[in-house]
Amino acid sequence: MLVLQPHLILFNHVTQVKAKIHNRNNNKILYLSESNSKSIELSTTTTTTTNSTTKNAKKILWNLEGDYFEGCNCNSICPCIFMADPDEGNCHVTAAWHIQKGNYENNKINLNGLNVVAVFNTPGNMVTGPKWKAALYIDERASAEQNEALTKIYSGQAGGFFAAAANFIGEMLGIKSVPIEFGIDGKRRWLRIKNSLELEIEGVSGADPNKEPCVVNPAFSAVPGSDLIIARSSKYNYNDHGFEWNNSGKNGFFCRFSYAP
Repeated sequence: MLVLQPHLILFNHVTQVKAKIHNRNNNKILYLSESNSKSIELSTTTTTTTNSTTKNAKKILWNLEGDYFEGCNCNSICPCIFMADPDEGNCHVTAAWHIQKGNYENNKINLNGLNVVAVFNTPGNMVTGPKWKAALYIDERASAEQNEALTKIYSGQAGGFFAAAANFIGEMLGIKSVPIEFGIDGKRRWLRIKNSLELEIEGVSGADPNKEPCVVNPAFSAVPGSDLIIARSSKYNYNDHGFEWNNSGKNGFFCRFSYAP
């Protein structure tokens, strides 16, 4: 499980076809980008954060909000959210964001409707280390301007939560522009990146069918301040950047997100 409560931890163009399908009767939403183009490798540099970068980043105004979900290889419930060691000694985390509303540079760049995915390999305790390896995937529907804005936000260059998170990352494996399918259907969430990643989770049921089982007030979360709805993966396969795993049947969470610097 990913990440970070800033008050607890100090770190604190291609031919495309675009579609959004929303069936109100069964509450099913599909955010889909497709293209015949190949993935574009944008960067393979190691991420570092300096005091001067942080100072400059604070001047940039941006905000994002939308739907978030994740899956990992820990059993449910992932112990990493309470800063304990991963069940298997390391944690393979995929985090996915569908941005319903977003802008960069004080509304200059509109980021509505785009998807972003991050994959992390954490070889030990997430807080105490060793540091993580990370890969970032950005929706290929994004224009060059939108892509640059999302890269700056999610790499931590624009300040806020992701600048804090960047201090846990020891190596950035790469940033790719790819078709990303992000879907919602009731308690189900799914994510597909062709030839690289497939993740599907579904919320578990509690004694009261009208209430979603939640982790309240987690110590270590990708969405600080949010309660995490408990889920379990039905598919979780990854093959990219020299990593390959199948962690189906393991932990998952989903919630709403809102970020700003």
